[in-house]
Amino acid sequence: MERNVISKNTSIVGEIKSEGDFRIDGILEGNLTTKGRVIIGAEGKVKGNVFAGNADVEGEISGQLNVEKTLTVKAVALITGDVTTGKLSIEPGATFNATCVMKTPKIGTTININDKPKAKKLFK
Repeated sequence: MERNVISKNTSIVGEIKSEGDFRIDGILEGNLTTKGRVIIGAEGKVKGNVFAGNADVEGEISGQLNVEKTLTVKAVALITGDVTTGKLSIEPGATFNATCVMKTPKIGTTININDKPKAKKLFK
């Protein structure tokens, strides 16, 4: 999968759509949509909406953040806005001033609480 980078000292205004991973060490004013992973570096700033498969935030984001799988918020991160994610990991020290919704299984998925996990055979 391709990897895209907005480097330090680079500023982009507009909408970005990508299939691959995206790393932001500069400034993005606008929306970013990707099926891949978004990494916002320590000096990265996003003012807009981000829709991604996975995300690691070390810098700043202000807006709507929608992560399908896992959002990892690093200790120096600053997040403000609305967050929707499947799983959330926040390191101590992060600033998380957001409303957050954890996704539930998709409609049509059945969960039987009586199902017992199957044991794995360790030795043959």
